Amino acid sequence: MKQPTKKAQILSLYRSGIQNVEDLALLTGSRPSYVGAVLREAGLAPGYVDLYTSTRHPVNVYSRYFAGRLGYRDVETARESVALIDQLYRQFARTGDRAGQHHAMVMALTMFNRARWSGKQDAAEVYRRWLLRQLRAGRPRRAEKPESASAT
Repeated sequence: MKQPTKKAQILSLYRSGIQNVEDLALLTGSRPSYVGAVLREAGLAPGYVDLYTSTRHPVNVYSRYFAGRLGYRDVETARESVALIDQLYRQFARTGDRAGQHHAMVMALTMFNRARWSGKQDAAEVYRRWLLRQLRAGRPRRAEKPESASAT
């Protein structure tokens, strides 16, 4: 008899009442991201999100700005993606939308990690440099020491 696929096992276990992604991953010898993708594809866990969730799946109101528009296939694709991220980051800054800025940074970090773990180090470097610029720009300035009042 043929062994059921991991996908079939995940769906069967989910429908039998085991609905925790981590438990399903452990029971089937799968990664949680794979379990999440299988469940999402079947319409059973549309809210599950992790590093490997496609940008086409909305996470919040900002997702639509990035959906299907980011990549890391090569350095040029990464540069185009970073240009979009930067444009949106600045737009959110102009309107004081810190949540939007945060989402832009999360997208850059996500793409950095995807590129890095896919062996696309040059593309990952494009994202890393942008992130570092933003992090350095956001450093709080050191407060100057107040001058001590002289007793005269």
